[in-house]
Amino acid sequence: QVQLVESGGGSVQAGGSLRVSCTISGDIDGRHCMGWFRQGGGEPVGVASISDDGSTYYVDSVKGRFTIAQDNAKNTMTLQMNSLKIEDSGTYYCATFTYGGRWTRCTPYNKLDARGQGTLVTVSS
Repeated sequence: QVQLVESGGGSVQAGGSLRVSCTISGDIDGRHCMGWFRQGGGEPVGVASISDDGSTYYVDSVKGRFTIAQDNAKNTMTLQMNSLKIEDSGTYYCATFTYGGRWTRCTPYNKLDARGQGTLVTVSS
């Protein structure tokens, strides 16, 4: 069973930067897909993902501003968020996604397998 614990987040003015981190425990060896999604007042929104071979995926709204990375030795994953916008606000969840079968590509829109409790990011004007 995989457990995910987020840290980081906080409040920042628009244009600023924040980093959120995820500590992962449990069995994630082998092929895997991990990432982040955000939830504000509505439906959850995929943000970014990274697979075991280091391939990354970003939704269009964060391309060029966000960077996802993983450290397999330390079982951590980070999301560096630069040039933050007000619409980036929300609770950010670290997650693992189904990767295999019909899910041939690692994206934050794959079937959700596990997620953490979330960390709040607030961007103000």
